[in-house]
Order: sequence, then C-alpha cells, then structure tokens
Amino acid sequence: MAVPEQKHLLVDGANIMHAWPELRALLKRDRENARRRLSQAMRLLHDAEALRVTVVFDGRGEELSVEHPGGQATFAHIYTPTGTTADDVIAQLVSRARSAADCLVATDDRGERLAIEALGAGSISSADLATWLARADQRQQSRLQERRRENDAQWRAPGA
Repeated sequence: MAVPEQKHLLVDGANIMHAWPELRALLKRDRENARRRLSQAMRLLHDAEALRVTVVFDGRGEELSVEHPGGQATFAHIYTPTGTTADDVIAQLVSRARSAADCLVATDDRGERLAIEALGAGSISSADLATWLARADQRQQSRLQERRRENDAQWRAPGA
C-alpha cells in the first residue's frame, strides 16, 4: 500500500515578510527577528495542520543552506545562495516534488504564482495565509482549552 504524500506548504519568506505589515515594520529594524517571527507563525501551521513546511529566504552566502529548526525534517528553512531567488528555488522544489499538486506556495508575486501553477502546484496569497494562520491558532487554542477542561475534570473526579 502506498503512503499518501504529505501536503507541502512552500513560503516565499521575503515576499510574506514584506506583505504582512507587522513583519514589514520589523524587517526594517531587525531582519533576523522578522525571519524568526515568520518561522514561528509557520511552525503553528506545521504543527496544527500536519503540514510539511518549507520557508525559503533569498540569498545568504555562497551555497544553498537548509536548516531544520526544532530538528524535524518536515519543517525547514532554505537560504538561497547569493544571486538565486527564493522564486527560483521554490519552482525547483515544485518541479521535483513527487506530486506538484500536493504543493501549495504562499506568495503575492504574480509571476511566481503563474510559474508554479503551470507546474501543477497551488498558490495562496499573503492575506489568505494570514487568515489560515489565524483560524489554525483559534482551533489550536480551542483544543488546548478542551484538553485543560478534561484534565481538570479528571483531577477533580472522586477517586481519581
């Protein structure tokens, strides 16, 4: 029996950081902190939605660099080599995917969206990504509150 492919969210890091007002303001002062905040947000989607998530950032160094914050292979940061754009790397990842249809690219770049959609992947705007993130956060908070109620009930139950 074949194992179903996990959905893969590919995030154009610079594009999303420039699109979201709170990250755009932070980006002007502290690029690494803006990246960290975007990563934390995408980590929520990874954890709450059981997605494979790759955040691709533009040019840092001579070689392509891959990091796995938190140590999980399903959550990655890719830093492109200087002179290579995140758009290029994302298109390569989509074209090499087992199933491009399982890839969803988060960007507001019209050219990038057309390119990855021509390869068979889907796309999502920065605004839709923010909405998805907010809903995932609400669902996760609801699950956490329910779990707390269950734990409280168990601790207070007679004979427990």
